[in-house]
Amino acid sequence: MEDKPNTTVIGSYPIKIDNHEFINNYYQNKKTSWQRYIKNAVDDMVNAGIDIISDGQTRDPFVNIYFRKIKGCRIRARPEVVDNVEFEKPITVDDIKYVKKIIPEKTRIVGLIAGPYTLTKSCVDMYYNDEKKLSFDLADVLQKEAELLQKHVDLISVDEPFFSVSIPDYACDLIEIVTKKLSCRKRLHVCGDVSKIIPVLLDMPVDILSHEFKAQPGLFNNFKDYSVDKKICLGCVRSDKKRVEDIEEIKKHILKGIDVFDGKINQLSPDCGLRQIPRENAFKKLSNLVKAGEEIYG
Repeated sequence: MEDKPNTTVIGSYPIKIDNHEFINNYYQNKKTSWQRYIKNAVDDMVNAGIDIISDGQTRDPFVNIYFRKIKGCRIRARPEVVDNVEFEKPITVDDIKYVKKIIPEKTRIVGLIAGPYTLTKSCVDMYYNDEKKLSFDLADVLQKEAELLQKHVDLISVDEPFFSVSIPDYACDLIEIVTKKLSCRKRLHVCGDVSKIIPVLLDMPVDILSHEFKAQPGLFNNFKDYSVDKKICLGCVRSDKKRVEDIEEIKKHILKGIDVFDGKINQLSPDCGLRQIPRENAFKKLSNLVKAGEEIYG
């Protein structure tokens, strides 16, 4: 049997935000603390037994977290780019510093970076009118954030869901810019059907590839056609369905992954962020994932 993989998460976690608190504090000119929302997410991940946790991305949809703090951007109905995008100040570092203060000593943290191409495709460009130029400028911004973030985490994960929809010919260059100054392990997460872009993914300058193997089980057969020299983060429970997979179902899925990847699996995770399902279901999915891994790997 291969070495035991770590259990981890992809990003978001479902925490109910008290909107009335934010509205009241706004009109009273008070600052609302996010720390208790982060703590709720972190506590669930830790209590479920997850080895490498995130901050839960409780503040916003993950692209908005970035657009709110990148110079040259604003958020109205959608994120908008209205000037040259530049790094102005750390975006997620303070949240991660807080997480480090409240977790058990041996718990590790994944730092989450919204990919530059996904940010480009998620905004209204009112300034560049050049998708490639905007993508590369955003990559420069994210490189600075990643470099600061790595001082506080054990792993950096770049999230590029748009790669499964339309991947540019400069995709590897973008990821290279974001990750080039990192000494920690690097993961690329691309959800959706990546069957047609596997050769590009295998060339990415990262250590670990993370995909939606539970919702897209056909990917097992697709990956069989290639020699995989990267580690794999195996999506094991669906993030788009609230039904909780039982331990036996997850074990069968992991065993199929072991058969395909032959020792390359080093992380077990949900398919994607869990923001869209009820918190109770998300916690049970994580708990069952941990138990399934323990029963297979000991």
